[in-house]
Amino acid sequence: MIAMRYLRVIALLAALFACAHSWAVEPDEVLPNPVLEARARAISKELRCMVCQNESIDESQAPLARDLRLLVRRRIVAGDSDQQIINFLVSRYGEFILLKPPLSWNTLTLWGAPPALLIFGALMIIVVERRRNAGRSASATADLTAEEEARLAQILHGDNAT
Repeated sequence: MIAMRYLRVIALLAALFACAHSWAVEPDEVLPNPVLEARARAISKELRCMVCQNESIDESQAPLARDLRLLVRRRIVAGDSDQQIINFLVSRYGEFILLKPPLSWNTLTLWGAPPALLIFGALMIIVVERRRNAGRSASATADLTAEEEARLAQILHGDNAT
């Protein structure tokens, strides 16, 4: 009985936290036209919160994110296209405001560094393993005495009658 009550509380809390990101857009920000509001939400999901930096402005509760959401909505109501709004914000804040910046000379390091580091790491593992294996085979005979080497040579050549 008590366990069932705890499970209900946990389920209720999980449901509340699952939709927590939708709390970022406050009711006074929502546009009355559902089509324009859907555009605003789509644009807001593509823009990085400059305070949180790992969230879109649609999910962030930071005051700057709220200001940017309101700016997006004002520009939509003014008749700007999605691309005009994004271009305006990029000109104001730089490409950093985009959650998925386009591939260009400025962002080449951003896009190229992860694959380059992955390839470099794989090559380093291969080199280290080859050196370790080469060192094992070389050191296997290097530590033998002259008598042990003679005995090993007899065994390898099939003459083990001692």
